[in-house]
Amino acid sequence: MKKLTLTLILGITVLFGANAQIQKGNVMMGANLSNISFGLDKPNVFSLKINPKAAWFVQDGLALGGDVSFGLATAKGAGTDISYGVGALGRYYGATGANEVVKNSRFFGEATVGISGVNPSVGGSTNGLGFSFGPGWTYFVTPSIGLEALLKYNGVVGFGSSAYAHNLGLGVGFQIYLPGKGTARKVQRDMQ
Repeated sequence: MKKLTLTLILGITVLFGANAQIQKGNVMMGANLSNISFGLDKPNVFSLKINPKAAWFVQDGLALGGDVSFGLATAKGAGTDISYGVGALGRYYGATGANEVVKNSRFFGEATVGISGVNPSVGGSTNGLGFSFGPGWTYFVTPSIGLEALLKYNGVVGFGSSAYAHNLGLGVGFQIYLPGKGTARKVQRDMQ
């Protein structure tokens, strides 16, 4: 009976907690996909970039964590382009103004800094300090799952045959928002 009561209280808290997903102590995990292409005509180019990330909310609306990125573009007989990155992530969710446009949504800004590289099969490669920043928008399908779109400027400054590489990328993805230990303890205290 106690487990059923805990489950019901947790469910009600999740359903009616409009900002619960971005509260201090919670955890965000997920991934973005971009540059998806399946060429049907010759040279049959395939490309994909995946960007998993995890962050902890250090205060309401502000998450800090890390991200990893890996990109691949290949064509038969033309070689393979590879990009990679590992770094720190910061994300800030703005006020609830997006809710006026679409209910259960939020605008955010995201920035990263770390080690990155762009190594095309043809042209100059760059490996060194990578950075990115840009705006995004999340639609919360449920209070703990968000679908998002993110437009980011990506740059790499360093060494290689080219000193600087940059691009503008549009990614789509999902994030899962999990309650932190503090939130779980608060729910337990509320039940007693």
